[in-house]
Amino acid sequence: MSSLQNKIDFTLIITATNANPNGDPLDGNRPRTTFEGNGEISDVCIKRKIRNRLQDMGYKIFVQSDERCNDGYDSLRARAEGNAALKAISKGKNTDREKYAKIACQEWIDVRSFGQVFAFKGDNVSVGVRGPVSIRQAISISPVDVVSMQITKSVNSEGGKEGKASDTMGMKHRVTFGAYVINGSINCQLAEKTGFSDEDADAIKQALLTLFENDSSSARPEGSMEVCRLYWWKHDCKTPKCSSAKVHRSVQIQLKEDVNKANSIEDYDIDLIELNGIKPEVYDLV
Repeated sequence: MSSLQNKIDFTLIITATNANPNGDPLDGNRPRTTFEGNGEISDVCIKRKIRNRLQDMGYKIFVQSDERCNDGYDSLRARAEGNAALKAISKGKNTDREKYAKIACQEWIDVRSFGQVFAFKGDNVSVGVRGPVSIRQAISISPVDVVSMQITKSVNSEGGKEGKASDTMGMKHRVTFGAYVINGSINCQLAEKTGFSDEDADAIKQALLTLFENDSSSARPEGSMEVCRLYWWKHDCKTPKCSSAKVHRSVQIQLKEDVNKANSIEDYDIDLIELNGIKPEVYDLV
């Protein structure tokens, strides 16, 4: 497969309804918010969901979460060392870094998409891969309301004096409603180095369109997270005149005049400004 020849920009609009899109471990797992009160989802969280979807689609993933591991390896080191081709060229300080990176990119789609640093404790060499797919953290269009609920256990975790009582208190947090925007790009120059292809770009697109399939949890019940719309710009060259920032700004979203507080995506006006004849593919899922 040939590497990507046309730069790609994309904007994904998602919603969260009575869900915790991305808990902050430094704030009691409350949904992440900015200082202005807007909801936030980290780029790491978004990439994790994309990796999970690619794994569901049958692609090999290097950075697998523990509960989704499907190759028997319990760490990144074990997964790297378990690859025969990588093991064969691993020679400490004398390792051919370029060849090592090429093999890793061929093996795992997330490495050739997002990049990866292969550096493990005790090794004398580290290999860094820069990936062509960059994704910004998602920010909600409007400030969000975070609601907290106190909960109790209905049963002891353990018996005896060491066990906590069944009325042990806990907390759950959720966003009542939030519409978030995810912006990203795919760089052709970096795609050449990792071997990222048009087929890989289509896989990323499909992962975005189905971002919340098989992603439900207690914090994100089935149906509480929804993909609403995807804008997918495929430029006619590797380095287009319009910057990614300008392309992303072409999606204009604002609260409707007769609405004081948004409760659904229908409460927003979403407009697209045409840029020098560049028209995106638009996938409207609501």
